[in-house]
Order: sequence, then C-alpha cells, then structure tokens
Amino acid sequence: MSELMLAEAPAIGQFFTPVSSDVVDGLIVQYRDLLSKIDVLSALVSGDLSAVVGYFVKGNSTPERGYSRLAADAIFERNGAVAELNSSFWSKALALTDVRDCMPAKRREEWDKQIRENGCPDFEEETVRATLKDLLFSRARFLAERVDGIFRELSGEHVTNSPMGFGKRMILAGIHTGFYTTERVGYINDLRCVIAKFMGRDEPKWNGSSGVVNIARKNHGEWITVDGGALRIRCYIKGTAHLEVHPDMAWRLNCILHELHPRAIPSEFRQKPKKKAREFQMIQRPLPFAVLEVLGDLEPAYTLEKTGDWRREYRRVEIPNALKARIFSDDPKNASMQEVYRVLAAIGGVQQKEGHWQFDYPPGDAISAIICSGCLPDQKTHQYYPTPEKLARIAVEMADIGPLHSCLEPSAGQGGLAEFMPKERARCCEISGLHCEILKHKGFDVVCRDFLQWAGELPDRYDRIVMNPPFSDGRARSHVEAAAGLLAINGRLVAIVPASMLGKLSLPSCSITWSETFNNEFAGTSASVVILTADRCA
Repeated sequence: MSELMLAEAPAIGQFFTPVSSDVVDGLIVQYRDLLSKIDVLSALVSGDLSAVVGYFVKGNSTPERGYSRLAADAIFERNGAVAELNSSFWSKALALTDVRDCMPAKRREEWDKQIRENGCPDFEEETVRATLKDLLFSRARFLAERVDGIFRELSGEHVTNSPMGFGKRMILAGIHTGFYTTERVGYINDLRCVIAKFMGRDEPKWNGSSGVVNIARKNHGEWITVDGGALRIRCYIKGTAHLEVHPDMAWRLNCILHELHPRAIPSEFRQKPKKKAREFQMIQRPLPFAVLEVLGDLEPAYTLEKTGDWRREYRRVEIPNALKARIFSDDPKNASMQEVYRVLAAIGGVQQKEGHWQFDYPPGDAISAIICSGCLPDQKTHQYYPTPEKLARIAVEMADIGPLHSCLEPSAGQGGLAEFMPKERARCCEISGLHCEILKHKGFDVVCRDFLQWAGELPDRYDRIVMNPPFSDGRARSHVEAAAGLLAINGRLVAIVPASMLGKLSLPSCSITWSETFNNEFAGTSASVVILTADRCA
C-alpha cells in the first residue's frame, strides 16, 4: 500500500494541472459571434416577420415533431436565448479546466443549479477571466473544503468519531429521508476523490460512488473493501455508513484539515504511521476509474432469435453467464478497453467471436467485487498462476480419487485443480475474496482464509489433497508441509512444486515419489516444476 502514497505530508497545490491564462480566448470569440447572430435574428423576427415565422412554426409542427405552444416572437425573444448561451459557455469554460472536479459536492451542485436554471452572468471577457482565475486559485481550498465537508458530516452521536481529526473508523450519520441520497453519497465520493489524489490516480466521476454504495447496501452489515484497501465501507439499513480509513490515508486527511483549522488538529493526528503490518496483502495499484466505469456498465449479452411473428420478426434471447460492454473497442491504442479485456480474462472470461465474454459461472458478484476494491488479486504478491489444464488433469489423476474420498484444494485460485475433482466432495481454501466469489458461483465449498493460518487451526482431515502452492519466498515448502498435516490416515497429497525441491523434502509419516520435470508450462513464467505424491501411512 505504502508504495502508492506520497512520501511526505501532502502540499495541496501539487495536485492540480496547470492551466493557461489564455484558455478562454477561443470561447470568447465563439460567444461573441453567436451573440451577434442572436441579436440579428431577434431584431429581424421581432418586426413584421414575426407573423410569417408563426406560419413556419405551426405549419411544420406535427404530432411526431411536437406542437409549439409559444408564439413566434416568444420563441425568438432575446433574453431567453442569451441566458441559454451564457449557461452553455460557462459550462464549456469550466470543462476546459479541472475546477469542477475539484469542487466539493455542495459547491459543485450550486454551480450546476445556476447553469441548469440559466442564472449565469453574461459571458463577458473580464468577468470570465476574473471568475476562472479565482476558481483556479481556489482549487486547493476546494480540496480542503472537501475534506472539511466530510469531517463535518461525521455523526456527533457516535463516540467512534474523533472531534480532533480523522481516525481509522468514521461514521456518517443518516437522515430521515435516508443516507443514500445523491448529496449523502456525494460525501463518500468526495472522500474517494481526495484519496485518489493521494494515490496518484484518476478521480471517480461526480456520481462514481453510487454503484459502490449500492453494492454496500445490498450487502448491508458487511465490510466492503474500496479503492485498493484505502477505504472500507459498511452500510446499515437504518441509514448510517461506517467508513474505515487506512492509517496512511487518515494522517494525510488530517494534514489537509489542519490547513483550514490549524489550532484544532493535534500534531499526533498529523504524523505518518511508524508501524507497518507485515502481512501479505492483495492490494497493489488499483485499476483506473475509467476501467471500473466500463466494468460497471457491462450488460448481459444476447442473441437474436426468429419469432415467426410478422409483427415482431426477432426477439432478444439472453446468453447465460455472458457479458458485453455497451461500447467495445478493438483499437489497440485504447488502453482502457484493453485493460477491461485483461480483467475479464483474469476472472475466467473468454471472448467470443461475436464480441461478448462468456463465463462458466454467473460473473455478476465477481465484477461487483472488482468495482468496489478497484483491484484484481496481485499476481506477484499472491503468486496466482492458474494451473494449466494439462498439469491439472495429470495431478488429479495421480491423486486416484475414490467414490468416498473427501478432497481439498489449498490456495485454490479459481479452482483450476478442483474443477477435475468431484465437486460435491471438494473443498477450496483461498485468500482472495474475489476468487472466493468465483469459486462459490462455480458451486464449491469455500473457506475464504489464508491457507497457512487456516491449516494451523487443525480443521478436518482430508483423504485427497491436490495443490499448486505459491512458489516464492519458500512458500511452496511451507504450504506443502501444512497440507501434509491435514491428511487423513491412508490419505494422499499431490502437489505441483518447483523442480528445485526435487528430492529435498521429507514429510512425517509419508512416503514420497516424484514425477518427471515439466518445463515452461505456466504462462508468463519459465519455471520448471515437478509433481510430488505423498502417501500417509500412519
């Protein structure tokens, strides 16, 4: 996690894109040109031509096009047209900078309302330049206001919340109309935007957190990991949301809060945490929000089937366990779409020639897990290298599974070995929450734990254990030894291990045999492996 963070306390100004002072020149020219045409047309129609224009309006109105309820002179009234022109160009001016994205939810809604209701001032050069200059210089303040707005929304009724700054656990209070309003979700989105700044990521769009909150609501009472572990959310039916912020995030939030309230935030709340947890973590760098947005927009794939009815020649028939994006691009330069393809393939999807992605399980929950966490299990940390089908079949055949044998696949990944075991008697142990969801949808009995920790708690014994353990840092040996401790009497363990372990392992009460060496079987690595078979005699 720490490699994603800034090394020291954040200086707010570093987060923003420089903007040229001449960025509005083109807009001013366009605005003046359109304004002059509005004046010409308004003056022309307001005279004797108004009656003639009325014939055009009424004569060309049809039920399909709609009937105009306004008189011609009202349609071409100058003030309304200029107000709409002003709103349009103020919106364009804001879009040329990152100012709107930097605004806290409340301030952004005020601007949007002014534009929506045509309440903007005239788009005059002096006013535009002065306003944009003030907004650009205010971006740092806006970031601080975001943090302050979040802090002020923390429930005062819960002792978990600290009045002196952000702590690890925070509670956002609900209101009678429900926590899950656009405004309330906006505070969570603001928090995620600030965290994204810290992590050097792109930001979620203004409504980018609605999907995450809906998933948290669906799983109310459960912690949902968000943004690579930087944040966790737990929603309740009564309308409160518990937020747990990573310590590396909390102190940075307090540093920004300190800029607004220098006397209110004690120094110990603004210190970088000294202790680091020495646990294997799934989290590395989260996926871009642009990729997560496409994943959130996936929809069921379908085929067209003839109906035999002349009134409706074809009907849509949904393809089971198949997804497609609303817009797919095969352009190799489209980095976001190529990353989407990688994600779908990593969770077991296979792209069909028709363009959709086919899964052998319902992929909805797995997609939701990725959207929330923002991550796929990290291959380097988790050593997730799916077992090739050839090796999987050989290993399971060597296990010689009988009709009454209980089976286990430790560190199961997506069940590459368990797929060839009797599903009704196969249990999978897996550390990745995403992979656990996939395994559950495939119908396996799943223990979502770190295998070494789980094995140390002496669970049930198994007649057959087939495994492809992680290889790095000596983990293959420790995982095989732990698995051997779970064998029932007369049980058999089959493990795919690095060739370097050949002949160098002994297991208590077990006789061991080794297979031939298999080279270059795993995609993305040149590792050579052997298959160990261990039979427990007593």
